[in-house]
Amino acid sequence: MATKKVNNKPENQQAVGEAVSGLELFLKKNGNLLSTILLIILIAVCALLALNRWVLKPAQQEARAAAAGAERYFQMEQYEQALNGDGNVLGFADVISQYGKKAGQGVYFDAGICQLQLKNYAEAVEYLKKYNGKDPILKARALSCLGDAYAGLDQMENALASYKSAIKTNSSVFTAAYLLKAGLAAELLGRKDEALGFYNDIKVKYPTTVEAMEVDKYISRLENAEN
Repeated sequence: MATKKVNNKPENQQAVGEAVSGLELFLKKNGNLLSTILLIILIAVCALLALNRWVLKPAQQEARAAAAGAERYFQMEQYEQALNGDGNVLGFADVISQYGKKAGQGVYFDAGICQLQLKNYAEAVEYLKKYNGKDPILKARALSCLGDAYAGLDQMENALASYKSAIKTNSSVFTAAYLLKAGLAAELLGRKDEALGFYNDIKVKYPTTVEAMEVDKYISRLENAEN
């Protein structure tokens, strides 16, 4: 027996018509409110665009221009002048004080390296903790330098934690250096098994690095100490 198809088309058309009528009624009742909301949104978007174009971008350009002299000293490894300026150009410390993050994340990284090189370890920690760059290689390097600063303060737990974070952040030829630092920190904390784990990772994962060429002596030292 053939199944008789039921034609619901009139009912569907009626439902659509009711929905359209309801929408029209809503728009008539709330048209002014919706127009006001859309106008507010439009004004807010235009204000943000204007703020970015006429205020934020010029401020960022000014801040980066102010840091140019410090960056030249940094490239020449003249860390005192890079950090504090020379009387004619601003150092990173002054740029950060005057412009903050408008100068970009790099100024915190560079200022931290300057303080580290000058053996001002507490100040290096403060700058490097503020660095929040997106590039994984630079982020890992900043974490490694943060570990160095903690080590300079004899805070080996914090140093080891920073080296571990550097290892996890980026995998590259630089990671072998972070593993070696982590191994040395673990040794100083008396964690020989953990240190051996870092050293063996260098041998297995980064066999062509400079660190791999010398890591056997660290492994041998720990193994002989255990015996």
